[in-house]
Amino acid sequence: MDQSNRYANLQLKEADLIAAGRHVLCAYIMKPKAGFGSYLETAAHFAAESSTGTNVEVSTTDDFTRGVDALVYEIDEAKGVMKIAYPVELFDRNIIDGRAMLASFLTLTIGNNQGMGDVEYAKMHDFHVPPAYLRLYDGPAMNIESMWRVLGRPIVNGGMVIGTIIKPKLGLRPKPFADACYDFWLGGDFIKNDEPQGNQVFAPLRETIKLVSDAMKRAQDKTGEAKLFSANITADDHYEMLARGEYILETFGENADHVAFLVDGYVAGPAAITTARRSFPNQFLHYHRAGHGAVTSPQSKRGYTAFVHCKMSRLSGASGIHTGTMGYGKMEGEADDRIIAYMLERDAADGPFYHQEWYGMKATTPIISGGMNALRLPGFFDNLGHSNVIQTSGGGAFGHIDGGTAGARSLQQAHDAWMAGVDLVTYAKDHKELAGAFHSFAKDADTLYPGWREKLGAK
Repeated sequence: MDQSNRYANLQLKEADLIAAGRHVLCAYIMKPKAGFGSYLETAAHFAAESSTGTNVEVSTTDDFTRGVDALVYEIDEAKGVMKIAYPVELFDRNIIDGRAMLASFLTLTIGNNQGMGDVEYAKMHDFHVPPAYLRLYDGPAMNIESMWRVLGRPIVNGGMVIGTIIKPKLGLRPKPFADACYDFWLGGDFIKNDEPQGNQVFAPLRETIKLVSDAMKRAQDKTGEAKLFSANITADDHYEMLARGEYILETFGENADHVAFLVDGYVAGPAAITTARRSFPNQFLHYHRAGHGAVTSPQSKRGYTAFVHCKMSRLSGASGIHTGTMGYGKMEGEADDRIIAYMLERDAADGPFYHQEWYGMKATTPIISGGMNALRLPGFFDNLGHSNVIQTSGGGAFGHIDGGTAGARSLQQAHDAWMAGVDLVTYAKDHKELAGAFHSFAKDADTLYPGWREKLGAK
């Protein structure tokens, strides 16, 4: 059934829709399945399924219902682009406070339409949120500025937070885990649980957290510097998340503001993020996105992109989210992925299809991890244009030939060299930990800094 007369209006202008502020706009790459209707017919069916309609006319439709139809307002069949305007009234609101919820946004925009029989694939590449709807989202309570305060740094351009992930990601018992934390903290700032780490039988959370808290105190006493830890509180159950969070804060005591809470936001979903955001508003909310590649990878033609995923995280209140390494580490990505960071950290930014104004909503901090080491940092910073990120190197720290402390210091020295505009090889001549990174990651060194062996007197 062709529903384009009702669920499409190609006379609508995007600029007018944005100026009116009554619609959430979504841009998809969509391909109809062969043997079904035209591109416009399929797009209209997609909009119907996303909002007030189905594949047939129903007797319960009234004039008001038609007024909140989602409408296809633009198509480019040659490029596979489909744009849909969703009236803000369609989206569910909390009964307790009238706030918006990401679950409703996802239910409409990538819900049943992802399984429609006449759609080969459809993937959201961008969306625009109008001011009146934007203000209904929680947004972040904390971000990198909160960490800079704890670290005693300026709260503007405070620079990279030097972090790591304790490796191996699973298998360490409480004492070896805490010992590794202490080792890194002698040279670095921030340690996070890897996303599977929690309350395994060989590493009970209660025992591990006590030892990590003690390691933080000892490292702070030794260095005279504040340290940070991100503890995984992800769980299926709201009450389990609260129990973990409360226990962690009680155990860290006077260092509670040095603690972030990590939540696996993709696998546990928006409800887990909101549970942490609302229950612990004074803690940095660390959004780990493990599993997102199932839908965001360029190989996947359904779901949404990494850009969309990260943009949604700011709405839901993530203090920081993993954004990939933009082609400079081991994870899938490109240098142009810097637009993800810009959308998270700026008050206005351009996406692939839409310009977004955030109207003062607190920024979300990019967290950079996945195959990074000291040698790769300068190129990454050059591409991004700044170093105000949280950077977590696992192997890039503990893979250093002289251990975790030296690995942490090599990351700091690489950042210092970049800030000073000094070539990394030149800087390494007077900084042994950075020089050690060249030996530790010789393959990267040969690729990125040809001739380094002669300059550093290496064999």
